[in-house]
Amino acid sequence: MTTTWNKEAGKTVFPPHADPHGPCCLRDLLAAQPWRRAIEWPEGFEGGIAHRLDVPTSGALLVADSPEELEQLRDHFKARRLRKSYRFQTARTVPWSHHVVKTPIAHDKRRSGRMVVRRGANTPHRGRWYDAYTEFTHLGDGLWQAVITTGVTHQIRVHAASVGLALQGDRRYGGGPTPEGWACTFRLHHAGLQGPSGLRTDPVPLPNWARTAGPPP
Repeated sequence: MTTTWNKEAGKTVFPPHADPHGPCCLRDLLAAQPWRRAIEWPEGFEGGIAHRLDVPTSGALLVADSPEELEQLRDHFKARRLRKSYRFQTARTVPWSHHVVKTPIAHDKRRSGRMVVRRGANTPHRGRWYDAYTEFTHLGDGLWQAVITTGVTHQIRVHAASVGLALQGDRRYGGGPTPEGWACTFRLHHAGLQGPSGLRTDPVPLPNWARTAGPPP
């Protein structure tokens, strides 16, 4: 058994660095399921939370119900056995509706907190290059689906920007200013993941902006 926790856009997964007692998904999870406090979880996976989402990103968090289950989930993430589906909004248009990006990603050598794709042998970067796989599918009206099997920092955002689909409002990757009235800087939603032996997150509600008139592809 695993638990699926629905993360709100704008909320951190773990306590914010600036306010260790501030609101976060872990605090909400432990309030709803206090039995998790009695379990000794590995550092960085408190409460059994098996992965993270960026602060503006909403959607499904996969949570282990025991340390043994968490270890298995971590193995699945490392071995890239999980297929994770996201939706995002962009104001950009491209002449195609489906595309797979496999360009490696590394930390930007010049700007802290930013990632870059490898555009050539001499692309400035810091540290190692990480393999990354993102499959983009157009859902209509500026709405896209991104499916990933890897989990590099900012993967969807930087891959999308590299093929002309910068997330609207994502200034870090060329998405322009955030539209007035948006709750967060950009719109990215983790719809859920699937893995071996029937492993999957439970369905979580799609935000209004992430819905389409028809069924998902």
